[in-house]
Amino acid sequence: MIDSFSQSKMWQPTFSMPGTMLAEQFWRSLFYFNVYRIMVVGVIIMVTWMVRDSILGSYNQNFFLYVALVYLLFGGISMFLIYMRFPRFNWQIAIQICSDVMFISILMYLSGGIQSGLGLLLLVSLAASGLISRGKLVLFYASIASIGILLEESYTMLYIDGYQAHYVQASLLSMGYFAVAWLAHKLAKHTAASEQLALQRGVDLANMAEINQLVIQDMQDGVLVVDANGEIQQRNSHAEKLINLSPDLLIMEMLVDQAPQLAERLKSWREDSTTNFDLMRIPGSNALVRTRFAPVRSESKASVVIFLEDMSHIQAQAQQLKLAALGRLAVNIAHEIRNPLSSISHACELLEEDSGMNSTHSRLLSIIRDNTRRLNKIVQNVLQLNRRDRATSEVIQVTNFIYTFIDEFCQTEKIDIDAFSINISGQYTMKFDDGHLNQILWNLCNNAWRHCRKQHGSIQLILASEADSKFHLDIIDDGPGIAPRVLNQLFEPFFTTVASGTGLGLYIAREMCEANNASLFYLEQPAGGHFRIVCRGNLDNA
Repeated sequence: MIDSFSQSKMWQPTFSMPGTMLAEQFWRSLFYFNVYRIMVVGVIIMVTWMVRDSILGSYNQNFFLYVALVYLLFGGISMFLIYMRFPRFNWQIAIQICSDVMFISILMYLSGGIQSGLGLLLLVSLAASGLISRGKLVLFYASIASIGILLEESYTMLYIDGYQAHYVQASLLSMGYFAVAWLAHKLAKHTAASEQLALQRGVDLANMAEINQLVIQDMQDGVLVVDANGEIQQRNSHAEKLINLSPDLLIMEMLVDQAPQLAERLKSWREDSTTNFDLMRIPGSNALVRTRFAPVRSESKASVVIFLEDMSHIQAQAQQLKLAALGRLAVNIAHEIRNPLSSISHACELLEEDSGMNSTHSRLLSIIRDNTRRLNKIVQNVLQLNRRDRATSEVIQVTNFIYTFIDEFCQTEKIDIDAFSINISGQYTMKFDDGHLNQILWNLCNNAWRHCRKQHGSIQLILASEADSKFHLDIIDDGPGIAPRVLNQLFEPFFTTVASGTGLGLYIAREMCEANNASLFYLEQPAGGHFRIVCRGNLDNA
């Protein structure tokens, strides 16, 4: 998979055989052929030197040894020329084959002619030349070898007394030369075609792998490949962003260390692949994802591909539709509901001024008054949704803003300021709509005060820095916290666990955060509620 496997680039398939690779293969084959030649000549010299009355050099043993030593020296020179790559390959193989014919013909003459059997060595040379040179000029080399054998027989017959030429054997050997040359030519063509096909298939596979890598990297979903031990083998850039992985592909990371919830889901899926999972919010990136697991091999669940479908864009589209509908609805609500509510509230106040009201009537009027206020609050909250797209950013000194807000909040809500514990490290500035920030903090602090124990330091505000020029503001209370069963609905509009609530406070707070390029999410912990606002800003003085 990748990095890299990460940026899109132009791609063009190529199917040509790499010239450098092919040339190097030719030179390597010629090198091994020369190793064979040196070994054969060395064996011939050893046998001639150690074995008396050997057929090798039977006509003139001393001269035979001299010629064999020259042949061995020629092999060493050939090795040096191969190393120097000079002259060109075709010239070298032509010179070496012709030299083989010449030296072997002389050695045959000094060993008593064709009956010495040395002529069979040329079969190996012709076969090797055909395979090394891919069949080029191999029939020409067979002709040279045949002429050399026939000339050797004729010369031996003329200059060795009592020698009877064996032209039939020479002719059969020459036919063998042409047969081996032709077979080597055909085999070389087949080998070349097979190599071309293999290289083409290799390029096709490489191109396919590159296409797959580009597709995976450009996917909107995160992709992870996890082995049986839970080690992340491959991933794409989107998965790295979702679960905060290091972009260094050489660093092997464990899934349980980077995403414990995801590792737990993988474990459950391996036990029962039919399990249906709810959406999961990843703590580090606050991304809401849908998880899907697929085995690399159908018969085994050892290696698994994990798809992380980011639901943020789908939620954003849904929220835009909600906002558009609520915006149109808010105008009608303002005219159609607020006026009747005002009339009802005013009539209720007039009735309460009547001195002849009994306790039953007073209780009924109190119910009317309380519900009228609640409906009016709902209308105000709905109307505030339209403020999301009208964010006016300005530079805010966050530290000063928080202290000023706490003083105002405590005075307005008649709360002891000691109930708040403020922990701020450094001075921060950011661009944010101050009205939005005030409304967000008011909703969160009001919610924290409603559920906390209302003791000294029951509500904590912690401001700290993060990576990439980000900082976060935590609002923590010592109350019972949020039940796990309602976490998925926590930021849904009109969802509330309080009878007197409207269910719009947290929804509006998150909408205003997103309108100012910030994010709001809830962190699960054993006890207490913990909301975090993540903003992008500047650290003035750590």
